[in-house]
Amino acid sequence: MLARLKGCLTTLARFVMVMAEGLAALVWVIAKGAGVFAKGGKAALAPFFTAAATQEKVFAVLRAFWPNLSLKAVLMKAYDNTGTAVVTRHEDCIDVLNRNADFEVVYGPRMRKLTGGENFFLGMQPGWDYTRDTSAMRLAARRPDVAEVVLPRAAQLADEIVNGAGGRIDAVPELFLQVPWDMTDTYFGVGGERETMQDWTTVLFWYLFEDLPADPELDTRAMRCAAGLRDYLDSAIADRKAAPDDRPQILNRCLALQGAGTPGMDDLGIRNNLLGLLIGAIPTISKACCLALDELLNRPEELAAAQRAARSNDPVFEQFIWEALRFNPHNPVIYRRALHDTVVARSTLREAKIRTGQIVFAATLSAMFDRYRISDPNSFRTDRAWEDYIIWGYGMHTCFGAAINKAVIPAILKPLIAQPNLRRAEGPAGQIDTGGTPHPQHFHLLYD
Repeated sequence: MLARLKGCLTTLARFVMVMAEGLAALVWVIAKGAGVFAKGGKAALAPFFTAAATQEKVFAVLRAFWPNLSLKAVLMKAYDNTGTAVVTRHEDCIDVLNRNADFEVVYGPRMRKLTGGENFFLGMQPGWDYTRDTSAMRLAARRPDVAEVVLPRAAQLADEIVNGAGGRIDAVPELFLQVPWDMTDTYFGVGGERETMQDWTTVLFWYLFEDLPADPELDTRAMRCAAGLRDYLDSAIADRKAAPDDRPQILNRCLALQGAGTPGMDDLGIRNNLLGLLIGAIPTISKACCLALDELLNRPEELAAAQRAARSNDPVFEQFIWEALRFNPHNPVIYRRALHDTVVARSTLREAKIRTGQIVFAATLSAMFDRYRISDPNSFRTDRAWEDYIIWGYGMHTCFGAAINKAVIPAILKPLIAQPNLRRAEGPAGQIDTGGTPHPQHFHLLYD
């Protein structure tokens, strides 16, 4: 009886805190937004509301008062839909991402445009094609490779770049893009020309996952990049077949699987799978590195602790990176589309009816701050369980390269964060410059 009473009191206390935080967040957003508007007008509101700190305040309001919001308004233009829903509680976000029979991935039509006809498994629902392609690619991209091949190379290259930069570095092109590109070259076996590949993959990632308004100019640019990437991959596959080698590369293993008659490993299948992997690798790793470091630079105490961990090779260093990305994630929401009329949070006070065709935004940034699931959510802590983080998606469509990301991102950042007196360059150069895209292009840093 006492245990039950204690549980009820705990739930009540948590409810009161969630309501109080929601109200405080609402006041903050109104006050800050008014100040931003007064100084910069409408043009200043877009960067204010897209900032991770502002989004978390908005989500705090929703978690408290409208945790599952269903609207008739169509906010997503890139993929067909009948309206919009926003899901903010941890339990409900996980529920949406797990219910593949109710909520589908939508990327297929654009993925087919990029490949010239075929889908990639990120755009597939459960079925034979998905199982065939993911199974074959896991034979080619083997889990032990991360520790044996990918991580040592990334750590060595990052260390060489940082130590050779002379105390001044534009971290995005010189480090955060360079190391993952090198991985696509030395491990994937299809790096191509560095700057071209970086541009292609960044534009195509933007087009597939971030182009909510369906910008026609971006569409034209993406089609041009996709054509170039297809031609390059077709040539790379043909060249490797003509001059095979035995390096532990994904391309070589795909061709070996082709020789063994593995389904889905014809030249076209190999090309399309590699195209999808390339799009996901370079821009994801680069952006995550940038945002994690930016968050730490905004937190002097946490940065100093992360530097001590980096210098002493303390494994807790990685926790600083994941916690920074919890506050400043590269993908604050994951979206799905309702296959039929259904509900979220059935039989609870927050139940929301979802209509066929609605785009459902599962707000993973919000989920990682949900007090009903995350302990002490507003504090920066390095003792959290890995399960508290929803950084690389969830469920069937968790990022295919999640294990690589988990290893490589800390390896890239570690030698830089270990530098004495690491700081931003003065003025605008010391802030992330996206160049009008969703992805960082420049970030100038200094160290002694």
